[in-house]
Amino acid sequence: MTVDRAWIERNIGFDPLVHAAPAASFTHIEAARTKAKLEDTARERIDFDSEGPEGRSFLSFSKATGLSRFTNIPWPPGLAPKADASARKGPGGALPKADVLVVTWTVDEGHALSRVLTPGKDSHNDYVPYKHNYAKFAARMSRGAPAVEAKSLGAYWTATIGGKKVVILKSNSHLSQDTKRLPPAGQNLPNFDFWAQIIHEVGPSLVLTTGTAGGIGAGAEVGDVVVSPIFRFDCQKWLNHPPYAGFHYENQKGVPGNAKFAVAKTLFKANSGQLPSDNTRPPEITTVPARALNEAVLTTDFFGFDTSSDFFHLQGLGTVSEMGDAILGMVAQKMGGSAPSCFAVRNVSDPQIASDHLSIEEQDHLAGHIYKAYGRWSSVCSAIVCWAMIVA
Repeated sequence: MTVDRAWIERNIGFDPLVHAAPAASFTHIEAARTKAKLEDTARERIDFDSEGPEGRSFLSFSKATGLSRFTNIPWPPGLAPKADASARKGPGGALPKADVLVVTWTVDEGHALSRVLTPGKDSHNDYVPYKHNYAKFAARMSRGAPAVEAKSLGAYWTATIGGKKVVILKSNSHLSQDTKRLPPAGQNLPNFDFWAQIIHEVGPSLVLTTGTAGGIGAGAEVGDVVVSPIFRFDCQKWLNHPPYAGFHYENQKGVPGNAKFAVAKTLFKANSGQLPSDNTRPPEITTVPARALNEAVLTTDFFGFDTSSDFFHLQGLGTVSEMGDAILGMVAQKMGGSAPSCFAVRNVSDPQIASDHLSIEEQDHLAGHIYKAYGRWSSVCSAIVCWAMIVA
């Protein structure tokens, strides 16, 4: 699907290039401009809170729906996620041990993931702040980085899913936001050390990084989910140096959950009515096959998204693009045989944008509004796929 302005007006309720959304519907006012910098709109996606004042403003102006419309998922008997009454804690502020670690990134991804995997506990309002070694990380981050502004590395809760202990973490550390400076020789990026720390603390056998992504190619629709054992960097900017440029990692272990993916697709139905009405089919689950490097989850070191003119040259490099997962691959590679099984579970929050003689900033403005309308609902789909991989 290639999304044009008519699609956006039908599915969101207005054309953002003609009728500007209220300034109050933006977390960062810089992103409200039609020709805002791509970096500003990227940060808007990270921090936009559909449950907050800006979300209420956006929902009242558009056709978008909030998670108050969420329908409880009819889980198979004995496999419903069960949030702990109080989150388990590790020693000295560390995360607790668990079988599975699930990490997500944006505020709305956190709302969706917690609604699915920790029912009754919201990532923004209820989760426990994660601050272990925060000061050491913050000293290496930019002043306006999300973790620095929040004064924590993230927030987490614990649950039991299919008999397995699970830690669900909404991260405030982001590869794209922590810093834009290469680390000194012999040191790692903050997000690399963040991943290494949380994996060491939890000691999981399975790690899932999950959330929204931009679909690459005209076949992707909002809500589709890609499960990838392959993490690939596309470094064109500040990380265009060894060891990041050209890096890719492939998990040699098979993807768990294939047997449950058919069940997951039936569970999508409970909330699929909140996805765009122009979707031509139910959301699909795509598993990237072994050695299919050009179908991987693609991590860019710039804010890029797919357009019909292939402005950022993403086509042929991956199935979806996002801005962080390849760092997990680097950590797993360094761990070698002791690494847990690591997968990216990414949902399409915005599909390919029709260029239509628009500037790249105008195209980005359109894509950003799609995210704000459907990012949480598409993330419900990827959260269900995470469930399928955990209970497999």
